[in-house]
Amino acid sequence: MAVPASRPIAVRGPALSFTGDPFQDGLDATMVHESDAIVAMMDGRITHFGPASLVAPQLPAGTEVRDYGSDALISAGFIDTHVHYPQTPMIASHGAQLLDWLNNYTFPTELKFADKAYARDIAKLFLRENLRNGITTSCVYCTVHPHSVDALFEEAEAIGLRLAAGKVLMDRNAPAGLLDTAQSGYDESQALIARWHGRGRLLYAITPRFAGTSTPAQLAAAGALWRENGDCLMQTHIAESRDEVAWTKELFPDRRNYLDVYDHHGLCGPRAVFGHGIWLDDPEMQRLHESGAAIAHCPTSNFFLGSGAFDIARAVAKARPVRVGLGTDIGAGTSFSIMATLDAAYKASQLNRQSLSAGHAYYLATRGGARAMYLEDKIGSLAAGMEADLVVLDMRSTPLIDARMNGARDFAEQLFIQMTLGDDRAVQATYIAGRLAYAKTPGVV
Repeated sequence: MAVPASRPIAVRGPALSFTGDPFQDGLDATMVHESDAIVAMMDGRITHFGPASLVAPQLPAGTEVRDYGSDALISAGFIDTHVHYPQTPMIASHGAQLLDWLNNYTFPTELKFADKAYARDIAKLFLRENLRNGITTSCVYCTVHPHSVDALFEEAEAIGLRLAAGKVLMDRNAPAGLLDTAQSGYDESQALIARWHGRGRLLYAITPRFAGTSTPAQLAAAGALWRENGDCLMQTHIAESRDEVAWTKELFPDRRNYLDVYDHHGLCGPRAVFGHGIWLDDPEMQRLHESGAAIAHCPTSNFFLGSGAFDIARAVAKARPVRVGLGTDIGAGTSFSIMATLDAAYKASQLNRQSLSAGHAYYLATRGGARAMYLEDKIGSLAAGMEADLVVLDMRSTPLIDARMNGARDFAEQLFIQMTLGDDRAVQATYIAGRLAYAKTPGVV
């Protein structure tokens, strides 16, 4: 396992963080922007954060200060609350909507993960892409094979990542080579929890793929597993497409709505992360609010599969706000870039006749994602005592962005330019537990 840096290191440059939820309390009360800040780190945690003029005199003797300059932006690392690492090899596969996508692309690809060596190779590729894109925590779906979880956790542990992941549970409506049973899925998940949950920075997520691929018996077993391991996360899909909603109603005719399928089996509550949620009705949103469960907003995937445009304003309505994080949803999602994902999130809001500001969007990518995963006390913002996962952006990463930034009137416009035009080229550096884990230019900090 990677050991956090034990000597003091600091990074300097403009910085962005959040102290609360701007959807509820406004950006003025929750967004912190320092034009010249220092973030100091040691033993895997942030020790200081604030204006450079105030922090510099407080730094321990011998602290190495890496100055990224005035065209950088230092932030808490990005958080991806919904992603399938086994789908990395099939990203950009043409021509299907959700249910056909699963049958034509997803299941054939996941069958290859019967080979642990293959799983390990894809896990390495997946984590490299995360670091290149400034993603420091993900909530990850593996395959039905327990060793697909082992491969990912082993590679994540070597880097020192905070990561949540779980073995997919599927006991129907999938190829025979990808099916478990209610009992075997429970037993294998229990063994994985014992092996990995809480080990270093790793967390287990109980993972029924979605209602269409699990029998009531398996959902009940997953609910029992979660009751027995209540500090685990639970992740699944919900209301991604209209066809899926209709199919779920056919499979579970006795349940009031899609969410009630999960709720009835004990799968709705704090640390539950439901992917998509585009077609949830008002009673379902109310229940998510009451239970403390979260939605992972996955706009590039939703647009790619033609599933719809998630209405984030409806989800975070002040009368009954739901926790919302951001998901790349690789491989129906089309980019590991959080900036590209935020660009799609803006467009989803536009289609719902709402305007998503860049400040609100960056909250989703950082503290909002941490809150969705119940990790906001550990990651997602810059503050003393938080785990030292950071991303450093280049605010002039391409010639076009450079030219456009020359006309930016204020910081809000600068941020909007980044989320509209930016991509992986904007990521200068990614720090994991205070250690430099990725640098755009090797040897240059």
